[in-house]
Amino acid sequence: MQQERQALLATLLKETRERAATLGFSQIGVADVNLADAEPGLLAWLHNGFHGSMEYMALHGLKRARPAELVPGTVRVITARMDYLPRDSADDWQPIEWRRLATPDRAALSLYARGRDYHKVMRARLQQLADTIADAIGPFGHRVFTDSAPVLEAELAVRSGIGWRGKHTLVLNREAGSMFFLGEIYVDLALPLSEPVSAHCGTCSACIDVCPTQAIVAPYRLDARRCISYLTIEHDGPIPVELREAIGNRIYGCDDCQLVCPWNKYAQRSTLPDFDAREPLATATLLELWAWDEAEFLRRTEGSAIRRIGHVRWQRNLAVAMGNALQAADDASLRSALASRRETSGDMVREHIDWALSGTKLAVGR
Repeated sequence: MQQERQALLATLLKETRERAATLGFSQIGVADVNLADAEPGLLAWLHNGFHGSMEYMALHGLKRARPAELVPGTVRVITARMDYLPRDSADDWQPIEWRRLATPDRAALSLYARGRDYHKVMRARLQQLADTIADAIGPFGHRVFTDSAPVLEAELAVRSGIGWRGKHTLVLNREAGSMFFLGEIYVDLALPLSEPVSAHCGTCSACIDVCPTQAIVAPYRLDARRCISYLTIEHDGPIPVELREAIGNRIYGCDDCQLVCPWNKYAQRSTLPDFDAREPLATATLLELWAWDEAEFLRRTEGSAIRRIGHVRWQRNLAVAMGNALQAADDASLRSALASRRETSGDMVREHIDWALSGTKLAVGR
């Protein structure tokens, strides 16, 4: 009876993988729920304050590392990888992105954010995958996640063979680099476990060396408080003055540690149109985006992950980038645009406008 049950579950997993491929997923793994040996690292990271103002990281405590406490009855976690490199990406997409970063008046946004909100895409397709399982075996206990709950996504992905943890803390895959999203389905089915893969970073430290703000404070250890992705997306207050110059023209996220990673020469293009870049996000100048009032910002970012930061943080980020562009070359149009918004902006944006117009430059140190 037990053997029959195991054979049934193995067949179910095979069919689930086949269905996942039709939904745009690139890889499916299965992890156990025992993450006890990951708990000390999580606690140390929180103790060091590396989560910054992301209080939700600490709010749930060790429930993040205990899937069966988050969703009672869970015995396995189905992990999913979905590649997000836009379908029309050029073969030399990495040099193209470096050139964008080297053009101060251009707006640089993380590649993943230029298309549709991945939360919406992943969640809907993960639910479809769960529905497929239910069609095969009947109702079962499950819950779908994608960067939306206290889940140790990278840890689960590594344990299920999706890839290994890179020194930048992202998951790396030999056939796909790191340009992919992760999602999970917590299930009450004892599916066969996937085998982890070995790590292949070796002595490479490119991601550590390239980080503009030295946020990767040691291999496999990220201080989010210094990370440009955190500062431009998660952080809701003023950006620390000593980190502003290093932000350059990055107004939403930062891809530097991925752009420099040798494994991303194998990054896979998405099979879905959802992640194709929306205009003008792939080509816009800072001035063009600064011209958006709140109504236009909301219209242009509908269905995008960008919308969640709101117009105020959007302007804060742009003001920093425009200040950095002014350091590269004084531009009357940039100065005029910044000054024209000063009196109508709130305190936080006004403070960043003043910094941008002041010409202040501070070195970034460890």
